[in-house]
Amino acid sequence: MITDLALLRLLQLVSPGLPIGMYSYSQGFEGAVEDGLIKNDADAEEWLSGMLDNSLQYIDLPILVRLHTAWQSRDFDNVSRWSQVLKAYRETAELRFEDKQTGQALARLLTDLNIDEARDWRRRPDATLAALFALAAVQWQITMRDALLGYVWSWLENQVVCAVKLVPLGQVAGQRLLGELARMLPAVVDQALLIADDDIGGSAFGLALASSRHEMQYSRLFRS
Repeated sequence: MITDLALLRLLQLVSPGLPIGMYSYSQGFEGAVEDGLIKNDADAEEWLSGMLDNSLQYIDLPILVRLHTAWQSRDFDNVSRWSQVLKAYRETAELRFEDKQTGQALARLLTDLNIDEARDWRRRPDATLAALFALAAVQWQITMRDALLGYVWSWLENQVVCAVKLVPLGQVAGQRLLGELARMLPAVVDQALLIADDDIGGSAFGLALASSRHEMQYSRLFRS
């Protein structure tokens, strides 16, 4: 059971105000809007639920489990290994750059917050957001399941903010979308906790296509 202080630390870690630049990235959402794949709130819900089912559940979250375990046991070789595996699943240059930049930014923040294990990750090319998120979770005694819920909630909230700006959606429609998709998160996390090493992996072709096209998009609000 999560302690009060660990819960507050988790809220700090998933806050949109965390200074790691997540607001700069749409993870292909802007490209999908530009290509006409997302035109309204129903399209946005279908896109994001597909990402949860086909990507987060089978890639990001199971790897976050292994990163959390590796940091907890101080198995630094496995931390590096799983961070590199996660980066290998990023199918475009934009997505790889985003993961590196946000991971290094979180490493700088954690170093300033006196978490020394983050220091070497400030410039490591294999840094990923999940690797440093897992480190913070372990250091702040956030349980694995709560860390996964926080991570996927943070991802979802950022994506809904992108939807509000890009589709565009009204503020109430955005909150309604967030509420509907939040219902999926506990089951997604529970499934991710059960996935074996050999079953990790998946592909969201629409994301890869939208992200690759976004790299050449003339006018854009987001870096990915």
